[in-house]
Amino acid sequence: MNEEKNSRADSMIGNLMGYIDARIDLIKLEVQMKMKSGFIGLLHAILLGFAAFMTLIFFNIFLGLLLNHLLDSSFWGFGILTLFYLILFVILIMGVDKKIFQGVADKTFDNTIYKHDKRNEPL
Repeated sequence: MNEEKNSRADSMIGNLMGYIDARIDLIKLEVQMKMKSGFIGLLHAILLGFAAFMTLIFFNIFLGLLLNHLLDSSFWGFGILTLFYLILFVILIMGVDKKIFQGVADKTFDNTIYKHDKRNEPL
């Protein structure tokens, strides 16, 4: 009788340990998948940012050369673009309220950390 209780307890402990090991493996797999998708997203964002930056640079060179041609000058086109970006910079530093950016950040990052956990959904 005592031997039967011990074997039942050992069986329950074995089942419990198997369950815990399976849960740990599942969590490791989920973390690995999230890290992989995060890395892919980061790489994609870096490449898109680089392409956008290069487009902006070459577009500004194009505009500078076009203004130089229209003004029949070798430097005024680039000076005008530089002045435009300097004025934009000063406006952003002095005149723009940070609440505008706070609203954009709130919309972007709302419910990103505490999303509904898919493991707790009923089957």
